[in-house]
Amino acid sequence: MNQQETHKLTRHHQRTGWYFLVAAFLSISTSAFAQDITGKTTGKTAGKTTGYSTDKAVIAKGQELFQANCTACHNFRQKGIGPNLAGITGEMSGPWLTAFIRNAPEVIKGGDIRGQRLFKEYNQYMPAFPDLADQDVTALLAYLHQQAKPKTETADAKPSVPDPIPDRIQKSGLRLTLTEITTAPATAKQAPLARITKMAVLPGSNGLPDRQFVVDLRGKLYEMKGAELQVFMDMKKERPQLIDAPGLATGFGSFAFHPDFYRNGLLYTSHTEKAGTKPADFAYVDSIKVALQWVVTEWKMTDPASLVFAGTGRELFRINMVSVIHGMQELTFNPLAKRGTPDYGLLYIGIGDGGCTENGFAFICRDKSRVWSSVLRIDPSGTNSKNGQYGIPSTNPYMGDGSPATADEVYCRGFRNPNRICWAPDGKMLISEIGQAQMEELNLGIAGGDYGWPEREGTYVMNYRGKMDRVYALPANDKGYIYPVAQYDHDEGNAFSGGFVYAGKSIPLLTGKYVFGDIVNGRVYYVENRELAIGRQAVVRELDVELNGKLTSFRELTNAKKTDFRIGVGLNQELYFFTKTDGKIYRVTGCSK
Repeated sequence: MNQQETHKLTRHHQRTGWYFLVAAFLSISTSAFAQDITGKTTGKTAGKTTGYSTDKAVIAKGQELFQANCTACHNFRQKGIGPNLAGITGEMSGPWLTAFIRNAPEVIKGGDIRGQRLFKEYNQYMPAFPDLADQDVTALLAYLHQQAKPKTETADAKPSVPDPIPDRIQKSGLRLTLTEITTAPATAKQAPLARITKMAVLPGSNGLPDRQFVVDLRGKLYEMKGAELQVFMDMKKERPQLIDAPGLATGFGSFAFHPDFYRNGLLYTSHTEKAGTKPADFAYVDSIKVALQWVVTEWKMTDPASLVFAGTGRELFRINMVSVIHGMQELTFNPLAKRGTPDYGLLYIGIGDGGCTENGFAFICRDKSRVWSSVLRIDPSGTNSKNGQYGIPSTNPYMGDGSPATADEVYCRGFRNPNRICWAPDGKMLISEIGQAQMEELNLGIAGGDYGWPEREGTYVMNYRGKMDRVYALPANDKGYIYPVAQYDHDEGNAFSGGFVYAGKSIPLLTGKYVFGDIVNGRVYYVENRELAIGRQAVVRELDVELNGKLTSFRELTNAKKTDFRIGVGLNQELYFFTKTDGKIYRVTGCSK
């Protein structure tokens, strides 16, 4: 660790202590609540009346539970997916906290004023935790009681922008017709019932047909045949170390078939394992805790035409993450690259910042010497990487910079969470980005481009050293960053669900439209591909959806505030929508005015 990193780390520890991890109450939390279940204000002495344990073993158990169940939506520094939890036991009573942990939706629906206000702000419920034993809740509260609220907060040096995009997204006048195809097998007893997250087609070759696949983060890769989902690969059998908790993007993250799969039998996957399972190829100083590891594996199938995977795997690399969020959500090949061209057979990998920024370690993702917050491009058949397990293409943008410290795997950088990568028919590389607390964005992929994270969120300045729920106007002399070609703010949604430019033949009204949506509220949007260009913002329009002749929405279809909405491309370039909340899979079968 260099002197600058040491100084930044020391300052962070002095300011916040070691308990920096993001927690996983899956959406809204108790952090801003100051009322008990009856609605009476508890005051700041509430925590003192409950007698939280000070036993070190109990607190350690609470920390373990916090990290296992709560490491995706909160932290003790600032707002994330859910509110900051610092000082919560000083604001709320122990009984209130216990009731909320046990069943937050019930507390909110029961009329709690603060709960309803935060529910409106975060647009989703924290799930119930009925299986936590009494001693577990006691330990969790004891740990939370150790996390004090900072005594002072630095004032903003300049005014923030309260509403980054005041204009609302307008309806397009177009209505998509959905046909329900099937329901993925439930892999849990409560939502999300099936964590289906990516769909892709394996193109046919040598007389073999095109095949359609979809992955469940809990470990199953299915082949989709009409309405039937058949298990093609069980990652938990192939890699017993796989973990899929605490949820969100952890588990069997992504998959990509080599463009010559029917010749070489090569398949690439990413998955998560516990911290310290093996030494990481990409790590940071050992004084910063590792939450988990992401692993990229190359599999060689014995018979590429088989309906069930059988073969061997070799690890290409593994990378440590500060928290469980913003990991590795995309593996893909450029489908437009032809055999013999420079991009053919090169694997693109989207890697987020791993939560390092909001936990106070932004230096991990802020320079060219590290791979976090980047889209990588590697040659799986090569050997010139530091670990010798893959190659770094000579055409990568940093290969010729002459610096041995540069991470030459990087194709472009500056992303919080590049969750999907696709190519438009005209060759544009499109990278969707899930933002922090204000902006969601679509980017045009440019070799060597820097998209600004954590200094920028959308077309705004991000104060990553302070409160990251605020954004600020760009400086007059701003330069050096590439900005989104389309964006929306959190008045319209909370997390960008990456989509595709429609290239099918059956729905002419969608031709040339990049169709995407919002993961949380399930609204469906589009921008015109012809309008996507660096230096300007394409106009975002909303698409209505209908099922069985009735206008509907994914919140109505799932009966949930968080729909966990995703988009995929299937056979014949047709669009599919699916929702992890209930495991339903729909095909877009029409579009009308």
